[in-house]
Amino acid sequence: MKALVVYESMFGNTEKVARAIADGLSGMLDVTLADVGTMPRALDFDLLVIGGPTHAFGMSRPSTREQAAQQAHVRPGATAVGVREYLDCSPQLAGLPAAAFDTKIDKPLLPGSARRIQRRLRRLGCRIVQPARSFLVGGTTGPLGGQEPETARQWGTALAAALTADRHTV
Repeated sequence: MKALVVYESMFGNTEKVARAIADGLSGMLDVTLADVGTMPRALDFDLLVIGGPTHAFGMSRPSTREQAAQQAHVRPGATAVGVREYLDCSPQLAGLPAAAFDTKIDKPLLPGSARRIQRRLRRLGCRIVQPARSFLVGGTTGPLGGQEPETARQWGTALAAALTADRHTV
């Protein structure tokens, strides 16, 4: 089985989380890791995992990406396309297993973008295999919390296990 992990990352933190998730998935699945700016097609995969940073309590928009770029140096191409635009132009993905994640500042009462991403995936017809997950950063530009890469890797392993268990119970 094949998994596609798509990420949006301004300062590199979400990319690190995506790489850790991909590492966790790779024990059971063939994994392709892709920056959202490449607009990868999800149709040829058995699992779609997608995530991005939290901007203004949700998915980034062109204006929030530009604001982030003014705060610190961002990765090349980071302001062009985000998860929101990727999902806006995605075809219906009827029945495709999927999961959503985000990176957000460690403030428990403030929402992240993962649940909104998950909601969009459901509207596209995806079947959510694990609840949306947030990974914590120390501030707008990071760094990732100390245990977050390992937590992300474990979440990836759990996603793969949930997907393969689901395939065997049909």
